[in-house]
Amino acid sequence: MPPSLFRHAVFEISVAQPEALPQAGGAEIAFAGRSNAGKSSAINTLAGHTRLAYVSKTPGRTQLINLFRLRNGAALVDLPGYGYAEVPEAVRRQWVGLLEHYLTRRKALAGLVLIMDARRPLTELDRQMIGWFATTGKPIHCLLTKADKLTRQEQAKTLAAARRAAGADFPGTPITVQLFSSLKKTGIDEAEAVIGGWLESAAAPVEDGES
Repeated sequence: MPPSLFRHAVFEISVAQPEALPQAGGAEIAFAGRSNAGKSSAINTLAGHTRLAYVSKTPGRTQLINLFRLRNGAALVDLPGYGYAEVPEAVRRQWVGLLEHYLTRRKALAGLVLIMDARRPLTELDRQMIGWFATTGKPIHCLLTKADKLTRQEQAKTLAAARRAAGADFPGTPITVQLFSSLKKTGIDEAEAVIGGWLESAAAPVEDGES
């Protein structure tokens, strides 16, 4: 797989409801995470673009589904951040419905990249997100962002603990975990290898009798 999987991503559309997304032109990779976990920064880092995804100074500001088209026809789908306390309850409920609808019903979705702050991985809301998506049987890859905030020893302990917890709490769910830093530009190759594998699998021809 070429190292430039996301390099030529271009913005295509923002929508308030999953039904407004265009009919899939290729496999989709969803990016989700708690507000202020570093999701937009991670997307920008993977794409090699400083302003592809809007990095908000106000967590919880991004309320739309943003779709970016890759050069190979696949799409990167940036979902609204979740869990920001100061967002009104009605807006929170709307986001929850939107996220669950997209994650569980979008047939083109090949996998979920879950963004978690390495200092606070696997919060209750992160686990809820994994629980929703696990029902699809599709893979989940967790990026422990802001890993540069931890020492090397803390990074190793955090990664090992997160992998153990994910495996123990969600047995049978295809879930992988890695460290990532947008500031230091580390973890890009590992993320691209995992996601690229998903896209290759999604593009593989379906045998007769499979759905």
